[in-house]
Amino acid sequence: METVSWRRHLEQDVLPWWQGRALDDEVGGVFTCFDNDGVLLSQEKYTWSQGRWAWLCAELAEEARAGRLDVDAEAWAARATGTARFLAAHVPVGEGRTAFRTDRHGRRLTGPDGEVAASVFADLFAALGLGAAARVDPSAPPEWVRLATTILTTAETAILDRTALTAPYPVPPGFRDLAGPMNLLHTAAELLRARDAGAAAAPADWERVTAVRDRALASLHEEFLDRATWFEFRPERAGLDEAMLARHRTPGHLLEALWMLVHAEQQAGLVPDTARYLALARTALAIGWDAEEGGVLRYTDRDGGPPRGDLLGPEPTPYEALVAGTWDTKLWWVHAEALYATALLASLTGDTDMAAWAERVAGYTMDTFPDAVNGEWLQIRERSGAPLNAVVALPVKDPFHVIRALIFLNRTTPQGAS
Repeated sequence: METVSWRRHLEQDVLPWWQGRALDDEVGGVFTCFDNDGVLLSQEKYTWSQGRWAWLCAELAEEARAGRLDVDAEAWAARATGTARFLAAHVPVGEGRTAFRTDRHGRRLTGPDGEVAASVFADLFAALGLGAAARVDPSAPPEWVRLATTILTTAETAILDRTALTAPYPVPPGFRDLAGPMNLLHTAAELLRARDAGAAAAPADWERVTAVRDRALASLHEEFLDRATWFEFRPERAGLDEAMLARHRTPGHLLEALWMLVHAEQQAGLVPDTARYLALARTALAIGWDAEEGGVLRYTDRDGGPPRGDLLGPEPTPYEALVAGTWDTKLWWVHAEALYATALLASLTGDTDMAAWAERVAGYTMDTFPDAVNGEWLQIRERSGAPLNAVVALPVKDPFHVIRALIFLNRTTPQGAS
């Protein structure tokens, strides 16, 4: 394939889409309720997306300050702090929880279960954004890190004692999900970057965050990752090993977890087990790559092919129906994560097989997802690669995975090599 300039794609194709129609610099945050044609359907704000937007804005500011992107660093830093200000003022609910969604001005609205606070993932993404804004703004109030720390530790407790709400898809009794420790790890590691940047906080807060990071690392290694396979949902009682939820895999999620492990372990002064990570990535790609149409499938069975296995009851749960009904779709976030994970592992190890995978993934992704007419990506595709008008998780077009992957790819391969 032709060499891809990740920087050019980010600066010329992706960021202009968001800057031209989605910024809410007046109130703080970003509009994301777009349909696949780019029409804004609502000004409601999902905390999930607002927290991730604050992180993206902070990251773009830092990349510009470092000379790796030609964007207005201080404008992006201001968007990070403006979004964090919106989050801090409007989304906290009780001690360490957040509202799932608000209207444009921050009035709390209910989540899919009718409750205001409905998802530990919304909580963790709010903490992610607050910490990132504190990282890029020396004048950020110390309350932001304190609030982020409280949210993080509250989330960890809820995940460990099985009381965490996980809208839009509940984790069924008898299982633990990879997403819990994975998001704890990423949020904690990102909060510690604010410490390294000199953000104001009590030493005890940083100690609590470090402990969460290290426990999440241990959980992922000891409970979810084997030498060459992994659990998306790990069964915790006998009789569930052949359930579809135990058997199914999400290849893009595993690839995302691998780069998060590398980042967190490097931050902690550990040497990532790249041989193990290469083996896991090869498994994800072997069972996830669509040999007929190209691209990475959304879900597969642990042995490859369509997800299969026992249902938990006479009728499928919403998540079981999702896995069975959408397994062969091609999603933007899966390919964005595969882009970066394969490139990072190839760069770290010099492994020629992973370098070939990185090129294959990049070729399919850049041929399939970017919207040559309007910019950004058409995010949801049929197995064939044709556009699919559907909703994934939240009824939003979220900038997070694409922009994050392009930032990281530009940092890893600054000359634009794919």
